[in-house]
Amino acid sequence: MTEPAPAVATGPPSELDKLRRRVEALSRKRDEAEARLRDLLTALLPLDDVLADTSRRAGALHEARSPREAVSAAIALSEQVGAAHRMLRSELAQHDVSPVDVVGRGVDPTEMHVVGTEPHPTWPEGTVLREKLTGFRLGGAVLRAPRVVIAVPGPAPAPAPAPEPEPEPSVTIAASGGKRAQPQRTTRSQRLRLPRKPSAGRGRRSRRT
Repeated sequence: MTEPAPAVATGPPSELDKLRRRVEALSRKRDEAEARLRDLLTALLPLDDVLADTSRRAGALHEARSPREAVSAAIALSEQVGAAHRMLRSELAQHDVSPVDVVGRGVDPTEMHVVGTEPHPTWPEGTVLREKLTGFRLGGAVLRAPRVVIAVPGPAPAPAPAPEPEPEPSVTIAASGGKRAQPQRTTRSQRLRLPRKPSAGRGRRSRRT
């Protein structure tokens, strides 16, 4: 004859059971966070490759020996920078990180940092004119608040005046050799034709007397 199975307690969990479940939940969250971090770091490694190649192309721009080579290197460098930026934004989006678009919106002190104002003739006061620093969200929370310049009443600022060209030096440079041109000496015949100072004549007459 078999013995009956012991009765299982159906009362509320003990404090030890609660603590064990809490530890298990925290452990799972830690493992998930570490996995997400590893995925993010692994995804950023190709971006490091692109930035290294961008640095190499920047060096080629400085070493260009002709205008054509300089233009070609500058175009390639611009394309590399754009590609790196797109890669970074794409990886951030995979982890639910997105830039905050605030231009044209009313300022919200809880989500934005105002770092400057600028007069604007048509936009309402407090409207964000531009970003000094892009803000980002992680899901629905602010990851980094944008730094913005907002509109205030008044006429638009006048454009900055163009810098005046520097005056060219008055000293002429000889075409051959790049040497400084020497002043021409006055010949004896030219000196005799020059008008004399009145004091010069008086001085000679006084010496004769």
